[in-house]
Amino acid sequence: MTNYHEKEILSVKEACLYMDISKSYLYKLTHGRMLPYSCPNGKKIYFQKDDLNEWMLGNHQASKHEIKQMATKLLLKSKGGVAC
Repeated sequence: MTNYHEKEILSVKEACLYMDISKSYLYKLTHGRMLPYSCPNGKKIYFQKDDLNEWMLGNHQASKHEIKQMATKLLLKSKGGVAC
């Protein structure tokens, strides 16, 4: 099997391995149009690795440090200061 970490376009099997999800969950995501895919011949579907990465990193949860930085910027902005 080709190393899917080096490829930009992945098959269903490779996408499941790459994302560490089941085939049924991947099909659920594609059926619900929650994950972009291509279907060039009407049967097999393929995924761009960048799209998979974007989906996996979606819904970012800010760390305490990031929250503190955002709060500081908002406070400075509301007081007319310059946020760094």
